[in-house]
Amino acid sequence: MRPLHLIALLLCLLAPSAFAERLYQVEVLVFRQAGEPVLAPKVAPDDWAGTALPIAGSERPTTLDSEAAKLNASNGYQVLLHKAWAQTLGSNPNRAAISSGEAHFGHYPVEGTLNFVQERFTDLDIELWINRFSSDGLLEASEHLKVAQRLKDNALTYLDHGSLGVLIRINPL
Repeated sequence: MRPLHLIALLLCLLAPSAFAERLYQVEVLVFRQAGEPVLAPKVAPDDWAGTALPIAGSERPTTLDSEAAKLNASNGYQVLLHKAWAQTLGSNPNRAAISSGEAHFGHYPVEGTLNFVQERFTDLDIELWINRFSSDGLLEASEHLKVAQRLKDNALTYLDHGSLGVLIRINPL
């Protein structure tokens, strides 16, 4: 095989993986629905983020603001977290850590991870903890949401989990 043919063959084999990763805007809106919170049997673990990277530094303006405005107390909802950020998605798992509120001994009122793997569609594994703290700042109870879902680009996806709900959208940048 000629060197030029070998180089062309190698480029054809390597090019799909080089172009497989794309930059996306990820937007997540976490809210509590009317009714009693469903508390988890255990509180959030101390290593809740694991190897996930925090989204700090890649945050972007939110676009689901009209949806968030409808999730108000008079309609029986409470928005707990609303964030958007830029993230590269591809065939290798890509984990992001999100949190909201003031930290108490390494925990936040809302904390969790999103794990993305993208082939033809984007597969999401999301795990969130909605935490309650005692008057001295110790973690005393948690609500837990853990869902696997397939996402489509530019589509708003609703995840329902007991007393919690999540709206999520991914848009190519």
